[in-house]
Order: sequence, then C-alpha cells, then structure tokens
Amino acid sequence: MTSASVTVAGTVPAVGEPAPDFELVNQFGEPVTLTGLRGRTAVLVFFPFAFSGICTGELCEIRDNLALFEDADAVVVGISVDSKFSQRAYAEKEGYTFDLLADFWPHGDAATRYGVFDPESGMARRGTFIIDASGIVRYVVVNPRGQARDFAEYRAALAGLAGS
Repeated sequence: MTSASVTVAGTVPAVGEPAPDFELVNQFGEPVTLTGLRGRTAVLVFFPFAFSGICTGELCEIRDNLALFEDADAVVVGISVDSKFSQRAYAEKEGYTFDLLADFWPHGDAATRYGVFDPESGMARRGTFIIDASGIVRYVVVNPRGQARDFAEYRAALAGLAGS
C-alpha cells in the first residue's frame, strides 16, 4: 500500500511551523503535554500499535540508542492509539524507559493533529516529529504502512539541531 492510497485525518505540520500541542497520559496515567516538554527537544514517535513487529523493532532501536537522544538533550515519547494499560505492559515487556503515550480517547486526536491518523484502520501511521525547545517543528518523516523508519535519519536530524 502506498502512502498516496491512505486516507489520513489532519494535516502534517511542516518544518518551521509551530507544533500542535496535545495532552495525553503516559503508561502510568500521568498527563504529558507538548508545552510541558518545552525547553528540551522533543522527539514524537507515532506508531501503529503496541506489540506489533515493526513497531517493536523501531522502539527497541531507540531504547538501545537512547544515549544518542539524551546527549542531544532530547526527550523521546512514543505515541499510539493503545490504552495506557497496553502501553504499560508493552513498556515493561520491552524495557522502554521513555514515555509511551496513549492517544486512546478521543481516539487518535493527537495523531490527527499531526496528520498521521488513518481513520480507515483506526491507527496512527509511522510518523516522527522532532520539535525544538521552543516548540517549532524541525524534522518530519511519515512512512507508509509496513515501512520502518531509518534510524540513521534521527542521528542526522539531531546533529543538525545541535549545529543550528
């Protein structure tokens, strides 16, 4: 399936635009907002579902290379339409120490704000948004279903932020 054949809700924010705010709960039920992350670079990693193969591979790669993000003073948050209960079980099983946010209700609201919600399947597409410390989008990638993100792109995007 190509990205052109997928209907999505919302518009993907462009590089240079203010990032849409959101309020979601993490795997522990604690509220997390984008404005609450200001002052640090935020890496928003939208993924379709907890416990799915490609998603697990991508998030484990982030887990195994978390120092790359920490060295860039970046906070990583994973976001899917799963409930906080699923997110907690997933984080515990895979050893994720970063927040997994539940875009469960209203269903896909944050994913819609970022233009990655697929209403036909009820899930978020694979989208990554790197937001600078002042809330401006600095990097965007949205991949079609079944295509993993290239981890090397994170490294390059974070290095680019450090140089600006």
